[in-house]
Amino acid sequence: MVEEMEHVLENFIVALRKAEVRVSISESIDAARALDIVGYQDKDVLKTSLGAVLAKTPYEKEIFGTCFDTFFSFDNFPDHDMDHAFDSGENVQSDMSPLTMMLILGNQADIMTSMMEGSQAAELFNMKYFIQKKPLAWKVLKYMGMDGLDRDIKELSQGGNLSSQQQAEALRDAKDYLTEYVRSFIDRHYELYTREARDNITEVQLKNLKLSSIEERDFHQMHTIIKKMVKRLNDVHSRRKRNFRRGQLDFKKTLRKNIVYQGPLFEIMWKRRKIDRPNVVVICDVSRSVRLVVRFFLLFLYSLNETIIKIRSFIFCNNLIEVSDIFDEYPVDEAVERLQTGTGLDIGLSRTDYGQALRDFKENWIDTVTKKTTVIILGDGRNNYFEPETDILKRIREKAKRLIWLNPETLSFWATGDSDMKRYGPLCDLVRECNTLSHLERVVGDIL
Repeated sequence: MVEEMEHVLENFIVALRKAEVRVSISESIDAARALDIVGYQDKDVLKTSLGAVLAKTPYEKEIFGTCFDTFFSFDNFPDHDMDHAFDSGENVQSDMSPLTMMLILGNQADIMTSMMEGSQAAELFNMKYFIQKKPLAWKVLKYMGMDGLDRDIKELSQGGNLSSQQQAEALRDAKDYLTEYVRSFIDRHYELYTREARDNITEVQLKNLKLSSIEERDFHQMHTIIKKMVKRLNDVHSRRKRNFRRGQLDFKKTLRKNIVYQGPLFEIMWKRRKIDRPNVVVICDVSRSVRLVVRFFLLFLYSLNETIIKIRSFIFCNNLIEVSDIFDEYPVDEAVERLQTGTGLDIGLSRTDYGQALRDFKENWIDTVTKKTTVIILGDGRNNYFEPETDILKRIREKAKRLIWLNPETLSFWATGDSDMKRYGPLCDLVRECNTLSHLERVVGDIL
């Protein structure tokens, strides 16, 4: 029994890890010690004790609570009243199978233990696909002794008297309940053990889905994906900066510094290289046609650690305004939401005018662009037949380190209707179609 309970804890930790809760070996040992102290008798005490050991952040505590409630939601097996069929056990045959005896006597503890052992033997924790549920249920039932139960039901059915028929019918009902109970148990664990695989599939789909097609119900999932992508970029580029800071051996300076020691190199001199954060100016069209793309682009960009990237941001529709202070004042999610609605901002949100936006930028902020600045324009280039002001864009290109234009429209539409991309595109260092999270990740990676 003790060994079986240890397996239960192991499987629960597997479920936590698949739900992206980091559990170290030492924390697993601490959880086992906590379990030895509190046991399984009081579910609330067990939840509190394991939660204190295994969940560290508020996000992990939330996941832990959901996993615990699902994993340990063992409803008692239905207590069938079989006394009328078996006369309180007097007519029970001694050669009946162990599972049959459990059902007749209503021994819930033994039924639960047998089911847990069966799930361990069937390696339920390795479940990955929906189609595995039914075969695994039959594996667990077979381990519990379903063959013996079927044999007993068949023998009782052939007994020829009313009492045997009633006993067989009672066992058939108990078998049906048991089958549904095991299937329900496996359904709950399927949700736990396959969450990672299902989330990975969903993540791949959302990363490659056009941002203009994202539904509001998927926003939370999109934000979670962005956090993962940002963390990956932060980790890579922070590590690269640390490597740069470490520098390379400056052989000449080392020799000169150690002349006084007549040979031994007691003081090592390193080459120094200053690594500047990328200086980025972002100019975003917030008209209705590109609003969702801008939302996720700004969320992505501003989620990057300030030690990695330095940003000034502008938005436009009828006119252009700077909104960098909005991100200083509010959390990223809230700041992006305010930009989407234009709440409290001096911006017109009717017909898009790229020419007016460029004139506003030239008049007020052109001096912010230097040879260290990467300028990114995010917009579809649809100018409603206004003056495109390509000379201003050309001047921005001459002042900047590089000019990148990200267009959320499909490439084949760039030269249609009121699009000025044929005029703007040749003036940029890089022009890309950008309408998925995968596109955004590649672009931001290139900038870094």
